[in-house]
Amino acid sequence: MLRIDSHQHFWKYNALRDSWITDDMAVLQDDFLPKHLQPVLEHFNFDGCVVVQADQSAKENAFQLQNAKDNPFVKGVVGWVDLRADNINEQLADLSEHPEMKGFRHILQGETDRALMLKTEFVNGISKLKKYGFTYDILVFPDQLKYVPELVAQFPDQLFVLDHIAKPDIKNKHITEWALDIQKLAAHENVYCKASGMVTEADWKYWKNEDFTPYLDVVFEAFGANRVMYGSDWPVSLLAGAYGQVIDLAKSYVSKLSENEQALFWGGNATKFYNLK
Repeated sequence: MLRIDSHQHFWKYNALRDSWITDDMAVLQDDFLPKHLQPVLEHFNFDGCVVVQADQSAKENAFQLQNAKDNPFVKGVVGWVDLRADNINEQLADLSEHPEMKGFRHILQGETDRALMLKTEFVNGISKLKKYGFTYDILVFPDQLKYVPELVAQFPDQLFVLDHIAKPDIKNKHITEWALDIQKLAAHENVYCKASGMVTEADWKYWKNEDFTPYLDVVFEAFGANRVMYGSDWPVSLLAGAYGQVIDLAKSYVSKLSENEQALFWGGNATKFYNLK
């Protein structure tokens, strides 16, 4: 079974485009490319990774597809497409010519309209993905979680994955409402969940492995071991610790699972979800 980091990013730093990287995130104001990640993945015995868009543009798709074509360890790309475009069918048909393109993501967490995912044009775009075998990564904050079940319920045959366990406020131990929303979403069996991006929702300097246990308990109880996958969220995760610390956090939690369940978490679920080779 392949070992896969199901969520990471590459970029050539551009201060204008990457304005989300504020000065308190200075460590990210740099280039992060396949040559930087490959030795890290090899050190931790990963067979490959899935690169996820960090910019909403056609240029981003071209950049990440080239990264995948040039680096066989990059097993798949989650790109961006304007799901609300009139010519969404044509765009998807063109992008389906690239076997490395596995699915898409929209930065819903940053939208002023918190329920954008339920708008007619957006839903129309989602309705076209299955035809081309594309997946969809859901990037939302906890306040938007309540809208997601309504979206995924409309497309029971479409594969969705929730990024970063929906970014609960781990730093301040807010869990109750988030947990209820996670349970509602997980009732839809076409939805997976990435145990990723958690350290940046905790106290960057002082987090401990046990800070995440209640959240991971909720996720594994709701989704089950066959729908949760590991993702590092490198290099964003560097804000709160080294790659090895993120691995140790996940490893310390999943060590109580069976060998097969651990193999699913470390790559089996991502391989199946994204149809990786």
